[in-house]
Amino acid sequence: MRRLATEYVHNFPAVAPFFAGDPTGRTAWAETLARLSRRARPRTELAGVLDAQQRGRQAPEPAREAARALSLSGTVAIVTGQQAGLFGGPLFTWLKAITAIKLAAQVSAEHGVRCVPVFWVDAEDHDWDEVRSCTVFDTASTPRTIALPSRQDGRATPVESVSLDRSIEDALDALEQALPATEFRPPVLAALRDCYAVGVGMAEAFARWLEHVLGHRGLVVFDAADPTAKPLVADLFRREVSSLGGTARLAARAGADLVARGYHAQVHATGDALSLFQLTDGRLPIRVVDGGLMVGEHPVTSAELERQIADRPSDFGPNVLLRPLVQDTLFPTACYVAGPNELAYLGQLRGAYEHFDIPMPLIYPRASVTVLDAAAMRFLRKYGVALESLQPRDEAALNTLLATQIPQAVETRFEAASAALASTMAAVIEAIPAVDPTLEQTARSTLGRMQHDLEGLHGKMIQAVKRRDETLRRQFARTQALVFPEGTPQERLIGGVSFLNQYGWVLVDRLIEQVSLDLGHHWVITL
Repeated sequence: MRRLATEYVHNFPAVAPFFAGDPTGRTAWAETLARLSRRARPRTELAGVLDAQQRGRQAPEPAREAARALSLSGTVAIVTGQQAGLFGGPLFTWLKAITAIKLAAQVSAEHGVRCVPVFWVDAEDHDWDEVRSCTVFDTASTPRTIALPSRQDGRATPVESVSLDRSIEDALDALEQALPATEFRPPVLAALRDCYAVGVGMAEAFARWLEHVLGHRGLVVFDAADPTAKPLVADLFRREVSSLGGTARLAARAGADLVARGYHAQVHATGDALSLFQLTDGRLPIRVVDGGLMVGEHPVTSAELERQIADRPSDFGPNVLLRPLVQDTLFPTACYVAGPNELAYLGQLRGAYEHFDIPMPLIYPRASVTVLDAAAMRFLRKYGVALESLQPRDEAALNTLLATQIPQAVETRFEAASAALASTMAAVIEAIPAVDPTLEQTARSTLGRMQHDLEGLHGKMIQAVKRRDETLRRQFARTQALVFPEGTPQERLIGGVSFLNQYGWVLVDRLIEQVSLDLGHHWVITL
């Protein structure tokens, strides 16, 4: 993690000027809830949008009941979100949703308000390569990536507009071949095939799958590209146009302040671009040029663009800076559950929230988890291997472990030999100038060679231990591959579906039950 993320958790006062409040403090929650209660919202209209989406996806009843609660005055939301990754994306996507579910329950209990967890599907994201694949563990615990074909047209097309074709069937077949055969594989694959079917939109398939996994826990899934929701934020779009890039300028100013304080700016915004896209022909940026506006390569006046927004707000969508403000215009967001990178760019938006008179929510870092089986956990405990020592893609940690397996008597004698060599040669080096001063450097060089040879013998002994204890090597390699596949934290690479296939639906229950909301910890869950 970078410094901003660690200080947010461990030294919040240092970064307080960039955020709405400390999410670990009861006072900050009380103030945030009070701010939300004073703001009027399109609750009835939003409830209608959510109901239509959920009916179309046949969402579980607990999720639909939670969505209806958002129409009631006083209900607040804990929001999180992510792009629509294939088969649900990496495990951290589920962890964001689970953190929101747990936090919503905690806020409801502690503050006496109805609090609903919401997952914002960033369906207008155009990075197809980022969402078209899913990585799972195969039968050898090796990462295997399943991917849909790359796009050939090169256009920046929102994921929402991508419908699944026959290639999704090939991907599902490849997933079935890659996943180990377990009692859970048939029902998991059957559910995936029901969600990811030919003709279904990529974003809709993702939303269906997420509801299948967590909808029964009351998670409300919202497709942010829904055109029927755009009229509810049209005024925000028009104000962004009238400010001629005000959101980016405020974010750039905050970014410069962060850098001046020794942090980093996640988004390098410039004042010559609006935080808004036109979506009629792909995803066209809107830029400020010589005091006027350009949509793609076509000039347009502010008044004309504002009329277009009023007539067809569905033709427009926010960029990464305006998206949180759109989200918090629609939802009564008390808190947003963020990953480390999101936390950084949200820290650049406090001024934009104030500019648009939108209450900035608290920000809560998502839970961080590694899921291990009993064999891997036994290995870590038996040999006292630190989890983080497994990340480097070399054998340093393995050599350290193997060295502990050398009989102590042998290691003691090596240490004694090294000490005796150093002591004896030190006496020789001290005495030899009396015979011939020019030989002192030769004596020192001789000591260096002797020490190098002794270290080489020690290394050969370790290699002999390696050959003798291949079982230990295999256990180490397997555990390292599970914890840091390809040198990457497990939660960031391996899809949640991989663990669902291995452990079944108890996985979700255990994650919700065992992962604490305490900040600043990484949790290891054994199933």
